[in-house]
This record gives sequence, structure tokens and C-alpha cells, in this order.
Amino acid sequence: MTHSRPNEFIPPPECPVFEPSWEEFADPFGFINKIRPIAENTGICKIRPPPGWQPPFACDVDRLHFTPRIQRLNELEAQTRVKLNFLDQIAKFWELQGCTLKIPHAERKTLDLYVLYKLVKEEGGFDVVCKERKWTQIALKMGFAPGKAVGSHLRAHYERILYPYYLFQTGNSQKPTLTNDTKDKEYKPHDLLQRQSVQPVETCTIARRAKRTKVKDRYRMHSFMPKFLLFSSQVEQYICLVCEGGGDEDRLLLCDGCDDSYHTFCLIPPLHDVPKGDWRCPKCLAQECGKPPVAFGFEQASRDYTLRTFGDMADSFKSDYFNMPVHMVPTELVEKEFWRLVSTIEEDVTVEYGADIASKDFGSGFPVKNGTFKVSPEEEDYLSSGWNLNNMPVLDASVLTHVTADICGMKLPWLYVGMCFSSFCWHIEDHWSYSINYLHWGEPKTWYGAPGYAAEQLENVMKSLAPELFESQPDLLHQLVTIMNPNVLMEHGVPIYRTNQCAGEFVITFPRAYHSGFNQGFNFAEAVNFCTADWMPLGRQCVEHYRSLNRYCVFSHDEMTCNIATKADSLELELASAVQKDMCAMILEEKMLREKVYKLGVWHSHQVDYDLLPDEERQCAKCRTTCYLSAITCPCSPDQLVCLHHIEDLCSCPARSYTLNYKYTLAELKPLFQALTARAESYEDWASKVNKILKELRSLVVEAEKKSYPETDLLSHLRQVIQNADRCTSMAQQLLNGKRQTRYRSGGGKSQNQLTVEELRSFVNQLYDLPCTIRQAPFLKALLNRVEQFQQQSSDLLAEDMPGSSALQSLLDEGAGMDVELPQLAVLRQRLEQARWVEAVQEASDQPADLSLDCMRRLIDQGVGLTPHACVERTMARLQELLTVCEHWEEKAHNMLTARPRHSIETLEAAIQEVDSIPAYLPSCLQLKDCVNRAKEWIMEADALQAGGRIPGLAALSELVSRARSVPVMLEPLSRLESLISEVQAWKESAAKTFLLRNSSHSLLEVLCPRCENGPQKSKSKKAKDVSVPCKKVEVKLDSLFDVEKALSTSKDTVSAMATLSEVHQKELESLSMLRTSNESKFQSSPSCLAPTVCLCHTVPAGPMLQCELCRDAYHSGCVPGFKDIQIGLPWLCPLCKRSEKPPLDKVLPLLASLQRIRVRLPEGDALRYVIERTVRWQHKVQLVSPTQNPNGKVSLIFLNIVKLGTELEELLVEGLLMQVTLPELQQLYSSLLNRFSPSQHSLQSSEHDHQYHIRLEKNSKRRLEKENMEGQHRDKIKKPKKKKPKMNKERRREEKRTTSPSNSLSDLSYSDDSEEDWSVCSAKQCQQPEGNEVNWVQCDGSCNQWFHQICVGVSAEQAENEDYICVSCAINDLTE
Repeated sequence: MTHSRPNEFIPPPECPVFEPSWEEFADPFGFINKIRPIAENTGICKIRPPPGWQPPFACDVDRLHFTPRIQRLNELEAQTRVKLNFLDQIAKFWELQGCTLKIPHAERKTLDLYVLYKLVKEEGGFDVVCKERKWTQIALKMGFAPGKAVGSHLRAHYERILYPYYLFQTGNSQKPTLTNDTKDKEYKPHDLLQRQSVQPVETCTIARRAKRTKVKDRYRMHSFMPKFLLFSSQVEQYICLVCEGGGDEDRLLLCDGCDDSYHTFCLIPPLHDVPKGDWRCPKCLAQECGKPPVAFGFEQASRDYTLRTFGDMADSFKSDYFNMPVHMVPTELVEKEFWRLVSTIEEDVTVEYGADIASKDFGSGFPVKNGTFKVSPEEEDYLSSGWNLNNMPVLDASVLTHVTADICGMKLPWLYVGMCFSSFCWHIEDHWSYSINYLHWGEPKTWYGAPGYAAEQLENVMKSLAPELFESQPDLLHQLVTIMNPNVLMEHGVPIYRTNQCAGEFVITFPRAYHSGFNQGFNFAEAVNFCTADWMPLGRQCVEHYRSLNRYCVFSHDEMTCNIATKADSLELELASAVQKDMCAMILEEKMLREKVYKLGVWHSHQVDYDLLPDEERQCAKCRTTCYLSAITCPCSPDQLVCLHHIEDLCSCPARSYTLNYKYTLAELKPLFQALTARAESYEDWASKVNKILKELRSLVVEAEKKSYPETDLLSHLRQVIQNADRCTSMAQQLLNGKRQTRYRSGGGKSQNQLTVEELRSFVNQLYDLPCTIRQAPFLKALLNRVEQFQQQSSDLLAEDMPGSSALQSLLDEGAGMDVELPQLAVLRQRLEQARWVEAVQEASDQPADLSLDCMRRLIDQGVGLTPHACVERTMARLQELLTVCEHWEEKAHNMLTARPRHSIETLEAAIQEVDSIPAYLPSCLQLKDCVNRAKEWIMEADALQAGGRIPGLAALSELVSRARSVPVMLEPLSRLESLISEVQAWKESAAKTFLLRNSSHSLLEVLCPRCENGPQKSKSKKAKDVSVPCKKVEVKLDSLFDVEKALSTSKDTVSAMATLSEVHQKELESLSMLRTSNESKFQSSPSCLAPTVCLCHTVPAGPMLQCELCRDAYHSGCVPGFKDIQIGLPWLCPLCKRSEKPPLDKVLPLLASLQRIRVRLPEGDALRYVIERTVRWQHKVQLVSPTQNPNGKVSLIFLNIVKLGTELEELLVEGLLMQVTLPELQQLYSSLLNRFSPSQHSLQSSEHDHQYHIRLEKNSKRRLEKENMEGQHRDKIKKPKKKKPKMNKERRREEKRTTSPSNSLSDLSYSDDSEEDWSVCSAKQCQQPEGNEVNWVQCDGSCNQWFHQICVGVSAEQAENEDYICVSCAINDLTE
């Protein structure tokens, strides 16, 4: 954007910096009064405390939390905010007409539309500028270089964007010229959405015409022309408000704001292009744009911060913004960048400022008496220091002491937590008071100030440069939300000064001095107000100013003046004089106002104690001034009152019905004023009388010299009296002045104004010896009596062995208030230090839980520097003895904790009994006691773990042993438990060697437990029948080995562990069933005829293949490692199913026996026990299926009813293959099944291996059992003819036959959807048991689905192939039904 002023910020001159000495620093108001003539000319000044003055930071950091204010920098500056508000109005004007404002560019810079609008307006308007050809001049005023024809571009932009708005503001109308589809690349959207009250339309619709009319037919003329409507007969009721005609219905346009109708050609000028979006008529447009703007103010942040989180955010922001560490960014760079950001609308930088945080809620940064922060003895002076911001507003010389209310920010300090660019805007303090700001720590704070005499000049400049802001907010400068560039103010003649306030420095602002500034980075400051006697006339002037602005007062100035007047006798002379003058003006004004009220006819009066009413209940309804001396009320509105200045604004009732409410009568105010006058004028009267007497005496001396009287004794005596009177007058004035200036100082030393006691006594005697009477002589005599009484009390107190610190402090304060040199003060200070130390030792001894070694050492170090005293020596001896004993036991306890070998519990308990009698905090001894308690608890747990013959679990045992190693005590059961764990580890290694394969990736528990991997979704397949142990439902999930191990480790006994394993085994069977079904379905034909993916390599079947007896998946023989070593006649398992060595049962049983001898439960042991129980149950099932035995004692498997036992035998085989133990019954079961079901299947094997086969891809439309002849050998295979069945029944039968068929690892898998080979028993009642090629089968198409020999039921092969067959049983059932 182009600027009429230079962009580079020029820092204003520096304000004065003062560095007081310790003596000057001791009296804050005295020093401020001293520098006031210099500092008030700049409005602000900086004070550096003497070196070494560093108060501790006492704020409770952990409790402090606050919600900061959000500050958008370009909204703070007055002129920038005016431009932003103007752009908002322009954007709103166009958006209400359905167009989007886009800010154009000129000479590759964003065009300042506000400056262009103001310049054209100042030159007489658009028509005048065009007529007189002033566009080039306007371009030059906006900062564009000459000779580049920028003026023509400015005219085009003004005519297009601003001229319609200008005509609208002046009461005319103008056709909109902006459209939403402008392709001008020089324009950019007005990106100020968060400031606009009307948001832009994202998906614009055409201008509305008749919302209440249902219109179906429309036609589109042009993309920027209206979509005119074909109205129905109902539209005839709408008429144009301009021509009052209802014709040309297709040209009627409805306003989206008020539904008024207008012809497009009746608008001035006629509307040809309809903007996309809602349309407003001229009346609604004027109403929307004429709404008053919302008052500007800061928003609160959405989150709450602590000091730490706010500091992290602030440092991160500054380092990221300047791309360097925060401490390396120059203050000059931050200052120039700040004023650049607040003056641009193109960059929107937002910061946060924790301002006006009440110190009473979280504590001041300075230490306070009776606060939570405890100060060390050497830091106690900061508690009462006048520069402590908690004390300054309430010092004796401060006027605010007499304001009864605790006003946050004025009498109670406010805290400020700043970050980079966070700012405080131009403002003056409430009631034009002084303010003082102390920066506790952090990065600097940059200040700008203007002197008090330039306050009105600054206000006028800001109002003239940004009048739009003050029109809507007349009290804008009281809101602390507006800043203006100091360079701009200086250009208009306002004197501005600056300074950088660093940590540990004060900044003071003087009455009515405007000031502002910003923070260079993360910092913490504290500020408060104060008022001195010189402020009194300014305070009354401020109240009059507030009354003219209708602004409320923070406190009542009249109330404060009256409160001070009630304490006239104790006031300092300067304050009494200032208050007397202020009260004189107050009484004169009140008298004049009451006379005015009486003249208006107000005769009713009522006395009211306004001290008891809150401020908000006694505010003037007109000017909001807090009433105190008087107010006017009316019975028609008893809750409302006005001050005497605004009696005409109360109500419409006659004045005779009003009531004058008053606090004091004028007669009651007179004694207060007289007391003030007496106090203020007493010194002046006395001084004038003394001067008059001295003047008369001097005149006698002059007369004697003129008349040349001889030097007689009388003349010498007269001269001596004059000298003594002069000296007494000077000394009395010195005492009176010194009483106000000298106080007890932390630095000590004698003030140059102090007198000794003898000098004071001599001076009093001289006063009474003078031949004249001096009014102050009795006061000085009383002072001498107080001094002598103080000396006597000091002697009595110092005679005690060790007096209390409170009594010493009280006496010291009394002595310090006397402006006399008292030798007892030094002794009292020494004794006070001794008493405080002795009391600190006694307080620490009374709380042995807090008396640590460091505390004792610190107390001893503090006591070493004290003046010798018997009580101090005794206390020091006891403290050193206690420290010696404590150090000895701390070292002894530490050695016991680290001793090797470790000590027994008895030894440690004996040591603890001796330590318990020591009144101190000993960490090592407490740790020793804790170790003994932990050791006792451990022994009890160890005993309970094996009590009553219990068998502990390995997890509990390991956890117990692990805990024991962290207890530095000798534990007798530990070695026994460690040996048990060693035996368990040895057992696990032996079991792992027995079960685990070489280089196996499985753990021992993973091999012994049933597989618990999550398979596919739960199937409705039949559950395994061999689970004889009832499975108790476990609430926890058992989806992984980790879950199973956790369940076994937490199980209470072996029974619950077996139940858990049974549940896992059940899931294993279900998952395996689904896996087998899935793998077998691979070889069924599918409509896509795609080959299945098999093997470890995930490719299609090819060449010799192996099929796993367990998972039923196929593998290439070349992909299986060591496939040539597979034994013929034994079931083959794939690498994924073979998880262990499967040792014989006789090798497994000794492992279980050895574990039972160890008597420790572990998950692997429970799993082994379950393996053996499963094995025994499986053997029993096999015996139940075939109980006959051979003569040699071995079980002989003979199956009589194959169909009935098909499913059960397959489940037995699958379960036997899942077991991780080798059993001869499994081999016999597998061989018997192999020989029984496929005696000639061996002819299918290739010469390479017994388990190899070839997969043939073949499709067949009929169900049948095929005959195959491989290598010339004859096979007699039962063939069942295939019949056409409904799809549902066919799939169901296929599933049933798959589950009931025996192992088909040696069969030829045909990749066909209709392949269903099965061996069953004929269901005919009289089966002929045919053999050879004549064995053909047929299946019943009724409800039983049973198989029959064709020859047994009399069905030919052709009939079985082409016709449905219903058995006798199904036919009878059909007839019965």
C-alpha cells in the first residue's frame, strides 16, 4: 500500500533516567518530589534502583493462571483501523448487491481505497476532479511516481468501486458495476471476513423475484442478466413501488430484505445486469449501511495459560517470527517491525497479552507481610520498603491512603504478562494519578510518553486524524484500545519521549501524561497508582473533566477530601496545606450549587450517610459522577438521583417535589475546614510571628547603631538574643522539616538533620531561656520527654536475657520516628537480629519434620555473624550438637543402606529406635525406616505365598524376588525363592529342548498352548465333540498369546487354568475348521475359472504338490524344505502346522513330574499339563471308537459303520494332528483310514514321494465318482451318479460331504465346482453289497438325501442320470403329509 508518510520509524528522544543514592532511595516520595520538575516535562521517566536492590520474586507461579487478551496489531493503530472500517463499509455495500469487493493494484502495489476516496472528496468530488483533470495530482499525493499515467487507472478504479458508494452516501443511486466473475488479475479479494457483519455468498443464486409464488417456467438470457420469470395469475397482486403499475410481470424484481417490488427499468438508473446473490432495494441498502458500528474492544483468548505455558508460546512466537533466538533480536529491530505491522492492512499478526491480572488473587511479585512467600532475614527490609508497590499507595504521604476501598489497579497492584508485540495503547491513568511500573524479569518493555501539558493537544491530533473513530466512541482514549504512531504525533507538534525499561527498573508516569508502548518479548511486570499532595488540584480538575464526558469515577474525590480533613492533626504540613486549598474550593462550589437549588424551589432536604452506600447506587444518572456531599432525588423515581449540576435532567416533575439529600450541612463542613486551616497555617503563623519579633529586635539594634550608642552590656545582650533566636528558629524549622524527611533506613547512619539528645535538651533550655515566648517550645519539650522515656524503656528491655523480637521492633520503630540521634538504636538493632535468630532456631526446633541438615547449617551460618551474647552462644551450642548427631546418624544410615553384605532386620530396627529420639528431619534415616517396613511386608507376602501348601505362580514369585532386590535388607527367604526360580528356568530350558524345533521362532508357551490366532469370522460349523472338561466362560478376551499368558498367570489354581486352555482349544478347533473349509474350497471350480493361490510362495498349483493333513492347503514340493525326508505312510504337516518336534509321551511325562517336584506354577507348566490331559482324553476316545485289541496288546482299529463315524473319525484325526505329542494310536488311525477308504489310492502316487499328487483342472456338469487308471493299474472306485439338484441343496450337501469325508490327502483334487467324492454305506434295508464295476450309486432327491446302490433300489444308470429318485421312506412321508 502507498503511504503519504515515510515507512521507516524514527525513534523519539529518550526520557530522563534517574539513579538515586541509597539515602535518596530511602524516601520514595521525597525523591519523586525532587525529580518532578524535570520528569513532568517529559511525562515519563525511568528510575534505576541502587546496585544491590533486588527484591525476591514472591508471586505464586504454580497458582498463577490467566486468560490473555487477543490483539490484532493492524486493528490497534487508529488510522489503520479507520481504513479497515472503510473497507468493511465498501465490502458490505457491494455484498448487499450481490457482488464481491476486490481490492485493485496500481504500480504493483495494493491501492489505498480510503486515501483515494478522501483525496477525491477533498478536491470537490468525482465530477470536479474529472472536469479539472486533477487525477495526476491525486496520484502524486498518493505517492506514485510522475509520468506513468497512474491517474487514468485511479479514475477507472474510483469510478468502478468508490463512485457508486459516494453517490449512495450523498443520497443518489448508482448502477452496480462489480460482478463476481471479474477476470481482472490486478484485483484481489477483500480478505477481512472476520470483521464483516455481512458474510460473502459462496454459492450465489439469482436475484429473488416472488418467493411466495410457485413458478416453474424460467428462461435464462445471459450469464449476467436476470433469470426472468413467467408469472402466474397470482403475481398480478405485486406492483412496482416506483410506477405503481403491475404490468411487465417478467420485469418485476423482489427485494430480499423487505419483499418490495420494483421494475428493473424503474430503478435509477435502470438495472440491466442482475448480480448473483441476494438483492437489496435502495431503502434496505440505506438501512443496512446506516447501522452504527459496533464499539471496538479486545477479545479474550479461548484458552487459559500458566506462566510456563504462556512463556513457551511467547518465546516460540518470537523466535519463529525473527528466525533467531529470542535474546539475539535487537530491540531496534522489534520496535521498527512493530510500527510497520500496526500500519499495514496486508499483514494480520495476532498476539496475546496477559494484562490487568489482580495481584490479590495470585499474589504480588513483591513480598508482603503475612504472605505465603517466606523471606529470609536479610530480605525482610523489602517487606516494608516504600518502593514495594504494595506499600507505595498507602504510605503516609500518599493521598490514596485515605481512600477506604481497595481499588484493584490503583491501591492494589495489577500484574502484566507480556509477549513480543503485545501492547498497551495511549491512555492516562484514572483520576490523572501517578503510576509506577516495575519490571520483575524478562525482556524489555518499550514506553512512549507525552507530558501532561500536551494531553489536550494529543487528543485533538488523534481526533483530527481519525475522526470516524471518535464519532462512534467519544471516550475512545479511555478504552485503552487505540494507538497512533509517535512519528505522526510528533509531525503534528506533540512532544513524545521514549525509553526501554529493563528488568529491575521502575517507570513513573506523571499526572495526565499520556503513555503507551509494547513488550519486546516474554516478561512480567507489576504496576500501581499513587497520589501525592501536588496532585490534589489536578484530581478535582479530572472530576470536572469526567463530568463533561459522562464518565464514571473510580472513587469519590469529595469523600477522600473529607476523610483527610477528619485527620487534620496528624497530617504532614505539605499535605495539610494542599487539602486545605482543595477543601476550600469544594465548599465554595457546594455552597454555590445549593443556593442555585434553593432558588429553583427545592426546599425538601434529607441527610443521607453516603459512606454506607456502594458507588453504583449513588451515581448521577446524567454524568455518572459519584455523589457524596449532596444529590437530588424525586419521589417518582426513588432509585434515581442526579448531582446538583444536572438537576434539570432528573425528570419532568416540578422542582418543588425534589428532595436535596446531603451528607454534611455547610455548618458541619466548617469545623473540618478550620481544623485543616489551623494545621496548615500553624507553622506559617508561628514563623511570621517569630520573624516579626526578630524584625523588631533587629530594628532596635539598627537604631542603636544609627544613634551610635556605646557598646553596653545591654546592646551585646540584645545582639546575643537575636543570634540565639535566629539559631532557634532555624533549628526548629529544621526539626519540623526533618520530621517529615528522616525515617529509619536499612542502610543505617546518621542523617545530617538529626540532633543528639544533649543538643535537643540544650535547645529546649535555650527556648525557655529566650526573652520571648515560642509556641513550639512545649512540643519540643514533649519530644525531649519522649526521648528520655525511650531511653529508659531501651535500658529495661536490653537488661533482659533475650527479649522478644516484636517488643524490640516496636521500640525500634518508635525510636526511628524521633528525629534525634539515639545511641540505643544501634544496640537495639543488634539485639533484634539476635532475637530473630534465636526465635528462628526455636521455631525450627518446634517443627522437627522441617528441620533438615541444610536448615541447621543455614541457621548456624546466620548465627556466626551475630554479635556475641550468652543466649546466642547457648542456642548455637545446642544447634551444633544437634547437627553433629544428625550428620553422624545420616552417614551411618547411608552406610547401612549401601552395606554389602546387607544388614539384618534386627540390626536396622535397633538403629531406628535410636534415631527416633532425634528431633530433626533425616532423609537417610527415614529411608532406612521405610526399607525395614518394606522388608517386613515382603517377608509377610513371601510367607503368605507358600502358606497352607499353596503352590505359587511364577509371575508372583518373580515379582516378589524382583522387589526383594530393591530392598537393601538381608531377607532370609530370598535365596530359597531365587533357587526355585533357577530350577524353573532350568526346567523351561529342558522343556524347550524337548519340544522346540531347531531355529524355531515359536516360544515354549506358544507351542504348548492351543493356537489362539484370530481366524475368519465365526462359522456355524459344528464344534468339536472331544472337549470333556467344561469350559467356564472367561470374561477377558483370549485373542493372542499375550492374553492367554496373562490369563494363565493370573489364574488362581490349576482348574481355572485348564478351563482357560479348554476355551482356547475350542477357538483353535473352530478356527481350524474354517481354515480347512477355506483351503478345500480353493479346488472347487468357480465361474471365473481362476486358478487358486497356494503354497508358501502364493502361486497357482503346478507340478507335484503336497497337501497338509491338518490345514488342507497345498504346497509345491520344491517350496517345502526337506520334503524328501518325509516318511511314507505317516500324515504330513506343512511348515506352518508343524510347530514342534512332537516328542513321544514317555519323554513328556518326566517333565511334568519334575515340575510337580519344584512346586511352582507357571503358564508353560499348565500348558504341558493340558497337553497331557488332552492326549489321555484323545487316547480314550480312540479306544471308545474301536475297543478291540490284537493278541500283542495293541489297539486294532476296525470301523464297522463308516458313514456314521465319518465326521467323528475326521475330528479325531484333526485333534490328534493338533497335539504336540507323538502317539502310536495316531499313526494307526491314519493308516487304518487310509487303507479302509482308499485301498488302491497308492496307485496315484508318483515314484518320487508317497504324498505327492498332480492337480488337474477339469469341469464337469454332473456329480459323479470318477474312475481313473494311472500307470496301468486297475482301480475299483465307487462311482455315484450325479444328479441335478437345486443350488441351495447342492451346496449344503457338498458341505456335509466335505465334513464327513475322510482324509483325501492322497486323492486327485479336481478343480471343479461339482466334484463331490464320498464313500458311504448303502441306505437300503437289504443291501446286496455289490463289488467291482457294477457298484453305481444314486442319491435320494427327497428330504433324506441318502445314498443307495442302484442295483439295490432297482434304478438303471440312465434313470439315475436323467430322473429324480425318491426313496421309499420319503415317498411314505410325502403321502402322510
